[in-house]
Amino acid sequence: MGSWGTLGPALLSLAGVALGAGGSLFGQYLVSRASARQLEIQESAAHRAELKNVILKFLSIASQVEKAALTRPPGGGTAADPVLDQLVDDLWLAQAEIDLAARSEPLRGATYRYAARLAEAARGEIADASALRGPQVQFMDAAYDDLWPGQRRTAGDSLAPP
Repeated sequence: MGSWGTLGPALLSLAGVALGAGGSLFGQYLVSRASARQLEIQESAAHRAELKNVILKFLSIASQVEKAALTRPPGGGTAADPVLDQLVDDLWLAQAEIDLAARSEPLRGATYRYAARLAEAARGEIADASALRGPQVQFMDAAYDDLWPGQRRTAGDSLAPP
């Protein structure tokens, strides 16, 4: 009995140290996990902001190209227009920015197809704005999916025309 009196407190102290060390390690694990998740969230938000900026830049230039190409006077045809040519060059540069920033291939492809249709309009090969709506809708849907992966739009879903 006398040995338990000296051995018991020593074992309880050792158990307390072991529990304290285990608790400390578990706490560090939880903190590092939370820090990693927070960093992931911050990086995702920064990427989304960058992608949103290049998408908005592309849309701004696309709007200018569409307006310039489709408001030409009849018979103005395909004569060289340096302003429109510069807008088309800017459009392709904006498309390349999206190509670099996009996470998904659908956005890259939709951006290219929309830019190609706009370039056709700028060359006078398309005279009706409705021919641009399909590629535009596909671009917008792909942009949304890339900005908010896994989330569905609840209201105002747009469907590409058949």
